[in-house]
Amino acid sequence: MPETVPNNHRRQFFGAGIRGAFLFVLGAATSLFARYTQKEKMVWQIDPSKCVQCTNCATKCVLQPSAVKCVQAYPMCGYCKLCTGYFEPQPNRLNTAAENQLCPTGAIIRTALEYPYYEYTIEESLCIGCAKCVKGCTLFGNGSFFLQVRHDRCVNCNDCSIALACPGHAFKRVPASQPYLLKNREHQA
Repeated sequence: MPETVPNNHRRQFFGAGIRGAFLFVLGAATSLFARYTQKEKMVWQIDPSKCVQCTNCATKCVLQPSAVKCVQAYPMCGYCKLCTGYFEPQPNRLNTAAENQLCPTGAIIRTALEYPYYEYTIEESLCIGCAKCVKGCTLFGNGSFFLQVRHDRCVNCNDCSIALACPGHAFKRVPASQPYLLKNREHQA
């Protein structure tokens, strides 16, 4: 005659199985709840409509050179021969000589397209975030140059030193999933 397992062993086995299944479901539910209630990572960014081109981005960042770089909204650019973001206010000549350029590091590259149009691109590795080109472009041009925090360089300080020094209160926290605030004609000051 085959030997039978006592009833209490079966109860213990099924009880342990049910407890294990319950703990597994509880753990999975807790994990899902934690994932859905976790806040999204936030990063610092400059609102181009609030930036006053104060030059603090170049000097107040904990990094040298600054994590703030000039970028351009190409759809807004007029591709002008006399670009006020590229040239000094009263240049000696309209050529690429250093004494005629507004940028202290030569970060803006001027390329002739078709007379009288020129394309202006920013070499970000040379840009120090001084905002001289942004100020010139905003005051006398169409405002296509603006500053942005580059997140591949930024260390995302809890209290951004530039944000604390910003007189225009242009720095704000934005979701890391949408880290850039773009400039367009509707948001121009």
